[in-house]
Amino acid sequence: MLVGSKVDYNISNLDIPKDGKRNNDFQKSFSATLTIIVRDKDGKVIRKYKQKSHSPTANFIGMMLPVLYYNEVKQCWTITTTSNSTLGYSYNCYFTAYPNSATNLPIYIQNIIVGSGSQSNPYSAYNLASPIANGSGTGQLIYSTPNIPTNITINGNEAYFIISQSYTNQSGATITISEVGIILSLEYYNTSVQNYETVNVLTWYDALSSPISVGNGQSVVIYYTFSVNA
Repeated sequence: MLVGSKVDYNISNLDIPKDGKRNNDFQKSFSATLTIIVRDKDGKVIRKYKQKSHSPTANFIGMMLPVLYYNEVKQCWTITTTSNSTLGYSYNCYFTAYPNSATNLPIYIQNIIVGSGSQSNPYSAYNLASPIANGSGTGQLIYSTPNIPTNITINGNEAYFIISQSYTNQSGATITISEVGIILSLEYYNTSVQNYETVNVLTWYDALSSPISVGNGQSVVIYYTFSVNA
């Protein structure tokens, strides 16, 4: 069940502020953008935020390596879960490619998780510094189900997809979001116990250049846009 505000805001015309850009802001063949829209209790947009995203984690890099890498090094890549446990990952280490919604070794996006901390080295991050829990208690936000596209959109020489998720503050106090990440759910075969297990893995991380305050009764929608230009 979706909880929170609409996720239909037109984010394509929203400019990136100077404090959200790098000094050398140049055209790339691949780009990722983080957009945040805050609404009041009546659904009116009260804040818009956008920044470039450059923060895949070591987990993401390992999962994107080609089969040739594993054939050459003769070993698996070490994946670190959000609970700081480790396991070996490769195409022959009991994993399948994302996305896979089948009952056999499913891999899918679990959450766009938000937090109130920050980290200086996103590559080594395996969880947010201070994750905000899902709920209506003190310091919590109500998470909706993430909105995941079933296809990649092709527009001229650009291919892109957008994932989004909404959050509602019913905690009774203002909550500040200063970090955002993408959590992937992986199921793998644990040879130690000879059984299938599911773990959560942080694959993308961003510390916001300008923290976002969400007042009680307000809602926020977070969008990640990944695009490739020919």
